[in-house]
Amino acid sequence: QVQLVESGGGLVQPGGSLRLSCAASGLTFSTYRMRWYRQAPGKERELVAGIASAGGSTTYADSVRGRFTISRENDKNTVYLQMNSLKPEDTAVYYCNARSVQVARYEYWGQGTQVTVSS
Repeated sequence: QVQLVESGGGLVQPGGSLRLSCAASGLTFSTYRMRWYRQAPGKERELVAGIASAGGSTTYADSVRGRFTISRENDKNTVYLQMNSLKPEDTAVYYCNARSVQVARYEYWGQGTQVTVSS
């Protein structure tokens, strides 16, 4: 059974930082592309950042580029999202997503972790 478990969310003041983690189990982690999405109240889910299965290639939404960094440790089956210079508009539920690079239909989601940026 595949599980993706996010952690690290919380309440932070504008300008602050948080580090999200997503621990994966039940899959061959190194064969999955990993992504972070977020969904704010009343808005559609949007892609925040992605990282290739081997970790060499990353992508970012324009709204977070330069402030957020995605990384992964394949030996720990974990992907991270370091979020710096947080803004109120970053407030959302953040979701971890795993998609197989071998079989595209093998795609999994975590349960989400709330990030609230407020003074």
